[in-house]
Amino acid sequence: MQTGQFRTAPDAVRLIVAKEGFRGLFAGYGSFLLRDLPFDAIQFCIYEQLRIGYKLMAKRELKDPENALIGAFAGAITGAITTPLDVLKTRLMIQGQTKQYSGIVSCAKTILREEGPGAFLKGIEPRVLWIGIGGSIFFGVLEKTKSVLAER
Repeated sequence: MQTGQFRTAPDAVRLIVAKEGFRGLFAGYGSFLLRDLPFDAIQFCIYEQLRIGYKLMAKRELKDPENALIGAFAGAITGAITTPLDVLKTRLMIQGQTKQYSGIVSCAKTILREEGPGAFLKGIEPRVLWIGIGGSIFFGVLEKTKSVLAER
């Protein structure tokens, strides 16, 4: 749907299954995990370290906007760090039946050879922006939820 190849989600499912079989619905799943597992680990580590450091400097509990701002920084930094993995995941997912790449390593080598190292950072600006915003919302809500539940 993101690439504009399909009008609706049911159309996408129907056409992908018709052309690539049921496995086509899971194209790029391995690279999705390769991107998301490190992403989550990195983001939580950065968030916790920033939060601990800020809390030590402030010598008090953090306010909701501070937690959200720290979450935004953690998200933005993590988004930037994992952009190359996102590029690989996206290329593998949208290749369809062409099977231009045989896997993650093949994809990385082809991108490097044909487009150069800068191609691994394609889309970094919007990625950092939207993941920063998402980190702000996620960690802001997480900390607020933790404090509300702790009061009960």
